[in-house]
Amino acid sequence: MSDRSKVAVLFTSASTILEDIDRLMGLAEVDKHLSKDAVTSLKINISWHKYYPACSTTPWQLDGVVRGLASRGFDTSKMDVPQNSTVVVDTKIGEVANRLKPVIDHHGIRSIYLNDPDAEWITYEPKRPMLVLDKVYEKKGIRIPKALLGKNIVHLPTVKTHVFTTITGAMKNAFGGLLQFDRHWTHAVIHDTLSDLLMIQKDIHPGIFTVMDGTIAGEGPGPRAMIPHEKNVILASGDSVAIDAVSAKLQGFDPMSLRFIRKAHELGLGTGDPREIDIVGDDVSGVDFRFTQGDTFASKGQKAIYHGALKPLEHLLLRTPIVPWSYFASRIYHDLYWYNVVGKRRIAGLKDSQWLRLFDAYRNGPPPPETFKRAKAVGQ
Repeated sequence: MSDRSKVAVLFTSASTILEDIDRLMGLAEVDKHLSKDAVTSLKINISWHKYYPACSTTPWQLDGVVRGLASRGFDTSKMDVPQNSTVVVDTKIGEVANRLKPVIDHHGIRSIYLNDPDAEWITYEPKRPMLVLDKVYEKKGIRIPKALLGKNIVHLPTVKTHVFTTITGAMKNAFGGLLQFDRHWTHAVIHDTLSDLLMIQKDIHPGIFTVMDGTIAGEGPGPRAMIPHEKNVILASGDSVAIDAVSAKLQGFDPMSLRFIRKAHELGLGTGDPREIDIVGDDVSGVDFRFTQGDTFASKGQKAIYHGALKPLEHLLLRTPIVPWSYFASRIYHDLYWYNVVGKRRIAGLKDSQWLRLFDAYRNGPPPPETFKRAKAVGQ
């Protein structure tokens, strides 16, 4: 029996998305990767507290995964949704804006806000040598949320590019759960940070699985200021490295040229070389989105701090009491300027998309079955 990593990929539509996610999870052999005895944490991705296509976990993605797990005997009462805000993103606002809260409430799943004052964080003692995290957090130690220990983790990222890692997916999704507000300290060494986080995940989680949404995929300076493209694709795998590699290849990038994928592959944390990955489901051998990475004014400034002329000022600008200047500048740029001047225009350009219609249907939670039937009729 082959022990090669497997990634399931399917093309989908708004009328068949829930059944396609269920089939996708079966093709990726979710039962082999997750323990029914453990609590399962559904790690949604909220990259912005505003709705912007391709930016954050979609409501049908979360809905389909909950239904797919339940149909296989996973108890929804043993599921939770951990969320962890950043210095520039409020996930409590984001879960509402992205219509995830109605889905969470519909299925009776508990939300866990890892950044709440009563949330307990513990010092993690590495079981194997870390690449960078022990050095970045040398004084305070590597702190991780106690709420995630001993639980399955199901990552729910989207297919998109990223200003620091070229693409973002399963491995980057852990970044938003395992590290505290000061995780921006690791941006200068973000690629190796993601390998370290995968090492930690393999230690603390009995099972790891990913379902990735590319119904609308994002190109350019992600995870927020992107150009959204309707691509109608979904992916799933029990190998975080492999699914990121396949996503990167679909987007038009050489996976092994991306340091976080190559390093994780070299460390034996997963498979990053597409030649060593079995892709099941639909044939995507000729797919190339031809995406390009990009930068915003804000990300250019960040890169100057992490890698460029402002590097000598990194500690002063990002680890002292004056640091809130950068949070304020980012929010002004993204929330007030970019979203209103650029983002809304791009969303309007997708107004006839089947996925924006479906997003609207999730306003109060999962829509009734006839909604999907009507979507099918519209698409015929």
